[in-house]
Amino acid sequence: MSDQPARWTQATVYPDMWADPDDDPRESGGPGPEGERATLDDFLTGYRTTLLMKCEGLDAEQLARRSVPPSTMSLLGLLRHLAEVERAWRNWIGDADPLPKLYGARDADFHGAVAERAVVDAAYADLEREQAATDAALAGHGDLGERVGEDGIAVRELMVHRIDEYARHCGHADLLRECVDGRVGQ
Repeated sequence: MSDQPARWTQATVYPDMWADPDDDPRESGGPGPEGERATLDDFLTGYRTTLLMKCEGLDAEQLARRSVPPSTMSLLGLLRHLAEVERAWRNWIGDADPLPKLYGARDADFHGAVAERAVVDAAYADLEREQAATDAALAGHGDLGERVGEDGIAVRELMVHRIDEYARHCGHADLLRECVDGRVGQ
């Protein structure tokens, strides 16, 4: 007997998918975006949506579960971590004093990811707010080659870094979710 949940998916068209194409909010059905900025935004939106999909339907205990020991990662921790990272990226863009960390010292985003509904609700709200604020800060910089902030990072580099961060953590979310309830799919 194993403590591991049975693997399953809701998809019926392609069994290795998370959802059927008609039910997948990442599927537009139309042509891809035009231009570099629109393409970068589209990929970022896709990974953000994927992360939220991986968290759907779970309760606070499941979201906070550190399902891949000895890692301190949980799906809730990933939500909190990405809110923290969005805030840090905003610090890269501007020249003002850096915004303080949302959750405190190193790894507090993961360590504070406890199975309480208020913590879950706050994590979703924090992520949405920080994403919107970073998006708004970057929207003021139409030239992807423009260098911003104290370190002079190119807007393009920052956009690609954001995509990379979400893509990497969506991979983590795949494993975490499968260990929580057995649901699989990209």
